[in-house]
Amino acid sequence: MDKILEAVVMSSYPNNVKQGLVRRVIEAAKQPMDSEQCWSMLELSTKLYLTGDTKYKREIGKEVLEVYGHYHPEEFEEFFNVRFLLSLLQEGYGPLGKRSHYVLDYIQLGLQFVLESPSANSIFSLLRIEVLRKICERPSPKQCAKISRLLIQHPQCIPMGKHQLLFCQQLIRCIGHFQCVSEGEEEIMEFLEQVNKVSGLLQRIWRTQTSTILPSLKELFTIISSTEEQEAPSNALASVVQFVPLELMDGVIRNLTNDDSITDVQMMMAIGRMIDWVSWPLGKNIDKWIIALLKGLAAVKKFSILIEVTLSKIEKVFSKLLYPIVREGALSVLQYMLLSFQHSHEAFHLLLPHIPRLVASLRKEDSNSATSSLEQLAELIHCMFFRFSGFPDLYEPVLEAVKALPIPNEDRIKHLLGQNAWTSQKNELACFYPRLASKSETGKIGLINLGNTCYMNSIIQSLFMASDFRHSVLNLTEGNSQPLMTKLQWLFAFLEHSQRPAISPESFLSASWPPWFTPGAQQDCSEYLKYLLDRLHEEEKTGKRIYQKLKESSLMSQAVEHHCLNKTLIEKMFGGKMMTKIRCLKCLNVSSREEAFTDLSLAFPPADRNMHGSTSILPVEEIGPQFIEPPENTGQLTGSPWIRRKAPMAGDPAASPKLVETLGFREPGEATNPLSGSDFGVDTAKDPLSAFGEQACAPKDSRSVPDLINYFLSPERLTAENKYHCEKCASLQDAEKVAELTEGPHYLILTLLRFSFDPRTMKRKKILDNVSIPVVLKLPVLVAPEETEEVCQCGKDSTAPGSGFMSVVYDLCSVVVHSGISSESGHYYCYSRECTDTVPQGQPRDRVPKPASDKQLDFEIQWYLFNDTRVSFSSFESVSNVTSFFPKDTAYVLFYRQRPGRQSCLLHEALAEAGRLHGEPSLHKDLMEAISKDNILYLQEQEKEARNRAAYISALPKSPLWWRDLDRDKDDDSSSGGCSPAAGGGGSGSFHGLVF
Repeated sequence: MDKILEAVVMSSYPNNVKQGLVRRVIEAAKQPMDSEQCWSMLELSTKLYLTGDTKYKREIGKEVLEVYGHYHPEEFEEFFNVRFLLSLLQEGYGPLGKRSHYVLDYIQLGLQFVLESPSANSIFSLLRIEVLRKICERPSPKQCAKISRLLIQHPQCIPMGKHQLLFCQQLIRCIGHFQCVSEGEEEIMEFLEQVNKVSGLLQRIWRTQTSTILPSLKELFTIISSTEEQEAPSNALASVVQFVPLELMDGVIRNLTNDDSITDVQMMMAIGRMIDWVSWPLGKNIDKWIIALLKGLAAVKKFSILIEVTLSKIEKVFSKLLYPIVREGALSVLQYMLLSFQHSHEAFHLLLPHIPRLVASLRKEDSNSATSSLEQLAELIHCMFFRFSGFPDLYEPVLEAVKALPIPNEDRIKHLLGQNAWTSQKNELACFYPRLASKSETGKIGLINLGNTCYMNSIIQSLFMASDFRHSVLNLTEGNSQPLMTKLQWLFAFLEHSQRPAISPESFLSASWPPWFTPGAQQDCSEYLKYLLDRLHEEEKTGKRIYQKLKESSLMSQAVEHHCLNKTLIEKMFGGKMMTKIRCLKCLNVSSREEAFTDLSLAFPPADRNMHGSTSILPVEEIGPQFIEPPENTGQLTGSPWIRRKAPMAGDPAASPKLVETLGFREPGEATNPLSGSDFGVDTAKDPLSAFGEQACAPKDSRSVPDLINYFLSPERLTAENKYHCEKCASLQDAEKVAELTEGPHYLILTLLRFSFDPRTMKRKKILDNVSIPVVLKLPVLVAPEETEEVCQCGKDSTAPGSGFMSVVYDLCSVVVHSGISSESGHYYCYSRECTDTVPQGQPRDRVPKPASDKQLDFEIQWYLFNDTRVSFSSFESVSNVTSFFPKDTAYVLFYRQRPGRQSCLLHEALAEAGRLHGEPSLHKDLMEAISKDNILYLQEQEKEARNRAAYISALPKSPLWWRDLDRDKDDDSSSGGCSPAAGGGGSGSFHGLVF
């Protein structure tokens, strides 16, 4: 019968004909048969099953084996003996070089017929040894899956005792060697099925023998933490973790993170490879284990590991959000990595270039998974905006991408940030912030945040960028008896000459700290600035005078010496004077008092007050981006405010109101302004900078700086409970109070009073109104009759007889921005540029510089953005638009520099003369030596850090190039980037962007 069957199978008949003949043979086999015939048929069916070159032959072999095993059990048991199975497992079947791949399938098929036989235990014992041997030989995923199927169906064959633990460990090592050799989706699906079958065997063993779990996990950690492997272990190991009971997680993580035998390099290797597991599809709880280990490392303060791993892996994790099949786990890991990385903006900023593209891809996908992920991603982004404010130029494209998505409230943001931070002790991360490799491309140096000290950093950078003040401070000689000014000199010198990307202002902070400030808490930068300037001023008054130093160096003429007599450096640079006049409305007697100031605090007018149409006692003018060349008749001094520009009063002739003028811009149909651009001899249509007019000019429904100054200078009625006690009338009378500037400071500091006390909430609230900031400002300054002739000799302006007002032009040089909604929280950063009177680049040094009024305004001078350690190039457009994009980021303190040629001509001449004689300030010997030593120390630190980082980075597991995922999504519009039902089935490229 075996000959007949073999002849039928080998014949050239059609399969349907063969099938009929085979049926007849199989039916005959169910009848009683002698032992020899049974052996012949079993040998033939074994040959067909193991070496058949077609699926049809193997199916016939299987069918015959099943018939003989069922109807001839004794003969089958005798045939399917231990010696035969040992030969199959150790030597294989078939000709040398063509050994059968179906031995394990054959054994699994035959086992079902000998389970009750006397030889069963011998067979099981053999298989327990042989499957362990085979696993130790690292079979392919396919063969390993066959072993797993065999053992799952016949658990009696699973190694026992100490061999069982060894088997689990070797099985994990075997999985660590799995690799998918094909990028086709069918092959990948088959590979996933094979891996799941193998890990399923481990799950079965762990369920029955829980004592094997922890040793198995230890072996897993040994594999992923190894630094000696030539090839990285397979991400298929992720499939093992999903079957570990979650109740063991805390103990496992605690043991790992407290094990002193595990080095930092090994731990970094392990967590890096675990993070790569987010790419493993269909894995459960993988994200929970990754996050648990990250939290465990934070608990034992392994911050260096967390920082390196986060910065090296976060982009890859982010790229996996493209794939619906792994998106949920990847998003969980990404959320923890970002929300915990709160000491520095580095991790978040790595993702900024990729966020708009990912958001566009998720929108295009239009699935429930994508929609949910978009909302969670937007919440995460707004948390990062809140935590790391002060980067408007970087954040604008991201904000544009997520603008249509929900915005979390501040309580939600604070909750998320509070519960995920590595540590509540900020000083524990001080040595890790920032990780800057080199100096900013701007050449400027940042300041390290010492714990909510951004208020000081922004003020220091603004003062440093006030070049006249900086040069004066740097020119101070030793022994000036001004300890705080000396510390400021050292800080400025390091900001000027250090090779570090950022320096610590710790010494200056401790010296300039207002005693009522709370350490570690956010403070008001305006309050700090006033305290600092007052301290410097009082210190100089009690010490040696700067004008004596200048006199000794013979840099000052007698006129300048007289002008600067008894003035401190703070008074010369930031000091102005203001006359407050009160006029009794009954007797018209006027009393006046002159006061000095270093800044003007500008309140916001009431909401119902229309500033653009209100009466203005003193006109503050905003100049657009153009050439400033005033006609001679506009330079005339105007008269007293109560004669020429007073508000209408009872008993007085009606006075025509003088409106605030914005130079260079007009609404269509608006009456021509006598001070408009055409009167300056400039064709604004041809002016390349006129396109920025919208930024330089306030919209009609918003406030502008001139509005606030005019409100500050406008008359105030003193009536009812505020009546004025007139000395002439000897009684309380209605009166009018007005403020007039009598001396404009060299640097005008304006503080916008955005913080007001709310009696309802008993807290200081912030006024978030957008305020337009002019790049050039004309400020009216009252000139006394005896000063008129002297002042006008310095400039071009002619003057009318008698006292009046002259316009002093100021250029914007710094803007300190507060980001947040409360003075007790938020963040400060500043925009700055250097405004000087030096000859423009390329102009011969022997040429007389053009008057300042001739220079082109706005954007010739480079703007910089200072945000603690980070310094970047910026623009006036960014300054103007920051509140439009980020409503909580509002201008708070402004620095303007006075142009020469008017009231300040003597000071400007002195500064220019000193600059021509000395050029850049020369530092004294001790200071230069300190800077040189620190620069050498920094180079040594860089070399040491480079060696340490090389060791760390070389330990990090290599992973596929993450950006290919984003590039593929960008180029391939036909694929949704996944294979889940939500992704519409995906495409052929859906999987190999994962781990394969």
